[in-house]
Amino acid sequence: MTTSATAPTRAFVRDPDFRRLLFTRFSAHWGNGMYQAGLAGAVLFNPERAADALAMAGGFAALLLPYSVVGPFAGALLDRWDRRKVLIFASLLRSFTILATAVAVGTGAAGIGLFSLALASEGIARFIGSGLSASLPHVVDEKSVVAANAFAATWGSVVAVVGGGCAIGLRGLTGADDNGSAWVTAVAALGGIGAAVLASGFTRGLLGPSTVDEPSNPALAVARGLSDGARAAWRTPSVTAGFVALFAHRASFGISLLVTVLLMRDHFTDAGIFRAGMAGLGQMAAFAGAGILVAGLLTARMIRLFGRLRVVVGALVLAAIAQSALGLPMVVPAALLAAFLVTGAGQMLKLCVDSSVQLDVADEARGRVFALYDTLFNITQVAAVSLAAVWHAYPSGLLIAATVLYLAGAAGYVLAVRKRRTRDTAPPLALG
Repeated sequence: MTTSATAPTRAFVRDPDFRRLLFTRFSAHWGNGMYQAGLAGAVLFNPERAADALAMAGGFAALLLPYSVVGPFAGALLDRWDRRKVLIFASLLRSFTILATAVAVGTGAAGIGLFSLALASEGIARFIGSGLSASLPHVVDEKSVVAANAFAATWGSVVAVVGGGCAIGLRGLTGADDNGSAWVTAVAALGGIGAAVLASGFTRGLLGPSTVDEPSNPALAVARGLSDGARAAWRTPSVTAGFVALFAHRASFGISLLVTVLLMRDHFTDAGIFRAGMAGLGQMAAFAGAGILVAGLLTARMIRLFGRLRVVVGALVLAAIAQSALGLPMVVPAALLAAFLVTGAGQMLKLCVDSSVQLDVADEARGRVFALYDTLFNITQVAAVSLAAVWHAYPSGLLIAATVLYLAGAAGYVLAVRKRRTRDTAPPLALG
């Protein structure tokens, strides 16, 4: 582990433990991108299946809700169990559920059966993601956490986009029917297997938790996960305010996500080199990946120059402008540019909040805060997607609502920061 306080900012890249954790993340994220794109193709763009807006909302719920159910419990486990073992066994279990999903797709399964497998698979994936985030401070020194998190999260997201692109390309070879979709989905299992192999190379106990602040009764520890995470987050002003900003982003992004998929499938037409349909979603994923990459390169530097408050507010305002100015025209080129800006702004927000949790929350509670983080925001995004499905006949109104949410999030973030600062610096009241 890098321990020198004078080491260059990027010294963590040369550390073998950081690189192993990074490649573990890459393998897991590549599999996630493959799986999600494969499943989306199987459900949304499969000629053998016809998914309306509400069915799409159900599909997004299957991808996003799992951790909302298991998150409070997973957080307690991440702060109790050796995270190396968690990454190994969870990655192998994830691969098994991916293969089971592939069999279900190939045999024409639909509805609750298919969504249940997707729920299980994505729930495990989110467990792995929280484990990777909670482990990061154990392989870099404290001064490098912000830069290391930006580097790992950014490139991990880019690799996930690459995984999605691989799924789209493979789909062109195997076909868009159930059988072809099953093969695409099955290949995603390689990501989990690779992550398990890489994680097995860590020394036992290296990834933490270094301190276990848990009851001796495992059942009680699990039951306490959500409330402990909430208390730890509330005691940390930077985390509380960050949650407000991310609530707005997740809700707005959920709305625009459903609108975009519907427009790509039913409204947009090819415009020169720009494509509609599944190929259009692939191009949009590429633009989003570019936005994530640019955000990763700039965020740490911008925080140093302008401070976290200005970066968060600026990102929310940029997303609002992109959502309205580029989303409302509803043409493919503008939508692609909007994807670049909105996703890049969202990545800036995520990096700011991630670094707050990693730096400002004690290690013994960090897993539970990350679990709470995922739980609340996934519920928010699913609720937004569901409401958008109900009102999908009014795409312009939905995009305007998304714009307003971003602006409200910026105002809420500033108010939350100021309120907590005022409360924390106010002199105690005299009694008697």
